[in-house]
Amino acid sequence: MSTQIPWLTLLVAWPLVGAAAVWLTTLLPVRTTGVRAVRGVALGASLVQVALLVAAFTAFDTSTAGTHQLVETYPWIPQLGVSYALGVDGVALLLVALSVVLVPLVILAAWREQGEDARKLRHYLALVLVLEALMVAVFAARDVFFFYVVFEAMLVPVYFMIGGFGGGAQRRYAAVKFLLFSLAGGLIMLAAVVGLYFWGPGGEQAYLTDNLVASLAAQPADPVAERLLFLGFFLAFAIKAPLFPVHTWLPDAAQHAPAGTSTLLVGVLDKVGTFGMLTLCLPLFPEASRWAAPAIVVLAVVSILYGALMAIGQSDIMRLIAYTSVSHFGFIVLGIFAFTSLSISGSSLYMVNHGISTGALFLIAGFLVARHPQRSQRVEDYGGLQRVTPVLAGTFLVAGLSALSLPGLSTFVSEIMVLVGTFAASRPAALVAALGVVLAALYVLLTYQRVFTGPVPTGLEALPDLGAREKWVAGVLVAGLLVLGFYPAPALELVREPAEVTMTTLGAVGITDPSADIELLAGEGSDS
Repeated sequence: MSTQIPWLTLLVAWPLVGAAAVWLTTLLPVRTTGVRAVRGVALGASLVQVALLVAAFTAFDTSTAGTHQLVETYPWIPQLGVSYALGVDGVALLLVALSVVLVPLVILAAWREQGEDARKLRHYLALVLVLEALMVAVFAARDVFFFYVVFEAMLVPVYFMIGGFGGGAQRRYAAVKFLLFSLAGGLIMLAAVVGLYFWGPGGEQAYLTDNLVASLAAQPADPVAERLLFLGFFLAFAIKAPLFPVHTWLPDAAQHAPAGTSTLLVGVLDKVGTFGMLTLCLPLFPEASRWAAPAIVVLAVVSILYGALMAIGQSDIMRLIAYTSVSHFGFIVLGIFAFTSLSISGSSLYMVNHGISTGALFLIAGFLVARHPQRSQRVEDYGGLQRVTPVLAGTFLVAGLSALSLPGLSTFVSEIMVLVGTFAASRPAALVAALGVVLAALYVLLTYQRVFTGPVPTGLEALPDLGAREKWVAGVLVAGLLVLGFYPAPALELVREPAEVTMTTLGAVGITDPSADIELLAGEGSDS
């Protein structure tokens, strides 16, 4: 489906306009007015972006969510067949929505993060808006080369957001570590992109005429070359995800980055890894995906258990949340490579639900840390705060319960879909992965007990509870968890058909869909 109005280009371009406007507030002469202007311009730009998102949703036909819509294609480098090509299916549209909705919440959360320093606040919020434009572009990109360019460009604002605005003496170390890991994955992916030019589907001539994912996926490829190219793309996406054992950059980044940066990094940017596995690795290299799936499933299960166990042992609350995400990304990767329509649908929805859940955890934990006299992130430095800050404690508990997939909260729906779909394909993998649910209950409830119950430490007796601005941030996220938990049907409708399209592609290499039998039996049971 195409449209006369370039909604996706508008969604990419508008945050850049907003970032430029934020930077231009430096022309204001009065310091305090400058701070207020920076906040107002950044928040206003992000809210206009939300309005553009609503308009894009109205132009999207949900009945054909498995096809790319709102399509725009313009030649960029014709000699290489490279285009500025945008388009979204149901999964991509949900991830674009996640990016757009989280940004104004991050801006509100960072309202006083840099104090009254207008210069630092201006640079930070402008980088947030630049990052928003790149997040929309990477989820909407349909050209492989264009996807790679945006994939790499996202590193720049995140590097400065960690190293320039984070906390602690090790923030620059964390920023460099993030950059080195990401660049290593990006260089490997670049080699695979170049290899795709020479040895990919259809050979060099096909690549010269059209570099769109859909066109390349329709062409045959040499089996050995396909496996090598798959490994190049997959390793880059595994680092981005992050998947064990290439995850070690994430805890350091989350520990030293501002809470809003961690929200966008883990809640949105890391989804580029699993999104790439789903929308590039599987359609471009279906035979290689089937070949590598057993090893990837093992890595996913290890990530689930390892991330959960490491989270239990953490004393820094931000590192703890980061390790919970390593566990959750294991579930997402497991669902993708279980090769059932139910598990793939669950993984697609999990990406969105995890973004809301982990965003809530990071931002509410940020509110907690900001209240401590020494801004401590150590769990041991807190206690008894459910009596002092009941709203903060309650919202943190809801966000934590979503991390352990409590029924009634959004992550439960996606996690049960992944486990049931995986069970249809591999019972051992599903049963071992289910232990991650038990471990999640431990790290969430133990953390809540240590931070919010028991005696109140000296000096924390008079901490203020969440203010109106912070309640808006936490309230929107909690509302998202509840709405998608009790009424996930609209989101499920957007991910169901893309999963079926993926399974049709995998069916061409002999992969069957065992979860179809489960859905059939469920339908017969409801009829009876």
